[in-house]
Amino acid sequence: MLRSMFSGVSGLRSHQTMMDVVGNNISNVNTTGYKSSNVVFADTMSQLTKAAGAPQNGQGGTNPAQVGLGVRVNSISQNFTQGSSQSTGRATDLMLNGDGMFVVKQGEQTLYTRSGAFTLDQTGAVTTADGAYVQGWRADAMGEINVNGPTTPLIVPSDTVMPAAQTTLGTFKGNLDKTGKPVLNADGTTYSGPVVTTSFDLFNAQGARTKVTATFKNDPAAGGSATATPASAYQPGDSWQVTFSWPDPLDPSATITSTTPAATMAFDANGAPTGTLPTAFDFNGREVGIDLSKMTGSVSSNGASTISSTADGAPIGTLTSFAFGTDGVLTGSYSNGLKRALGQVAVATFNNYAGLERSGGSMFTVTTNSGVPNVGAPGAAGRATLGAGQLEMSNVDLSAEFTNLILAQRGFQANSRIISASDEILQDLVNLKR
Repeated sequence: MLRSMFSGVSGLRSHQTMMDVVGNNISNVNTTGYKSSNVVFADTMSQLTKAAGAPQNGQGGTNPAQVGLGVRVNSISQNFTQGSSQSTGRATDLMLNGDGMFVVKQGEQTLYTRSGAFTLDQTGAVTTADGAYVQGWRADAMGEINVNGPTTPLIVPSDTVMPAAQTTLGTFKGNLDKTGKPVLNADGTTYSGPVVTTSFDLFNAQGARTKVTATFKNDPAAGGSATATPASAYQPGDSWQVTFSWPDPLDPSATITSTTPAATMAFDANGAPTGTLPTAFDFNGREVGIDLSKMTGSVSSNGASTISSTADGAPIGTLTSFAFGTDGVLTGSYSNGLKRALGQVAVATFNNYAGLERSGGSMFTVTTNSGVPNVGAPGAAGRATLGAGQLEMSNVDLSAEFTNLILAQRGFQANSRIISASDEILQDLVNLKR
């Protein structure tokens, strides 16, 4: 009787543990990044009442006879399946899509989590709600990131300024139609070839802006005159003169034209550039490159030329916003219209996620059975990609947990009946002497 009572007690204890685990799962059904746990039971040591016998002397073998001594909790395993996503729209809320854990550091302790509900502190550092620093790699002044170096706290440097970028190249594209309308000269009677202009912003090393105008003027055909009367008498050629001009900083009403001799570009019968194209012009003593290779010189149906120009370079810029990409790269947008990488989030993978130890606050620590963390960039070497403006929800399945709750309750109830029945039998034995 005592043996059965102790078996019942072990059942009560084990099912109480199951109730605790199920209750914890249900209570964390809305915890960001929570991973549910499952209880696995196993029987305890059994008492051998009869040993097994081998067949011999014409007699068959016999099986062992054993009486179990109850049940025990064999393991409480963690379920690291992916949770569903919840859109938040917050730039600092991150979700891992796949294998991996965020790496955070609190004091000297390194922790790991699936909860990406991050925020910024007063220094611009990306932190958890408990103040742990999210780890990653910071970009250098050129926006380059070295993911092979040690991780550091990820920071959004809101007070930094992007230096001005000096213009080095202007790029032109479009079509120059030589049959366009000739231009009336200043004398009011003669005409010269069609003129097409486009402009772009040029920046110096200090970020000062100057609007540069590129002028394309058609050269007359061989034997033709640079001026003609009337306009229909002008004979357009296949080449164009290219000049660059800009306002005089000392006299806004005056214009400076590039000291470089007027360059010429020509087109073949198919309208493709031919010969040596101009590659630069002189801007106040500094050479600025130009790319005219995308220009064409075809005749259109309406005689209209359509050209446009762009140039690199930018003024000084301040950070206006930031965003995380799927590769974990933190990109800043600046007031000068440019973007630059600020850093990248680190993600750690493990050989055995179930071997991690919970430390509270949706955090995990490394154990001897989890394996060492393999830290690297998101999306590389099988690591999860990032979803910005999203959070991973708990992976608790309420329908399964309520079923487990019923099983735990019935198991506890049945084991309590074992103790009650054993007690009644013992009472009957005591009453035999009466």
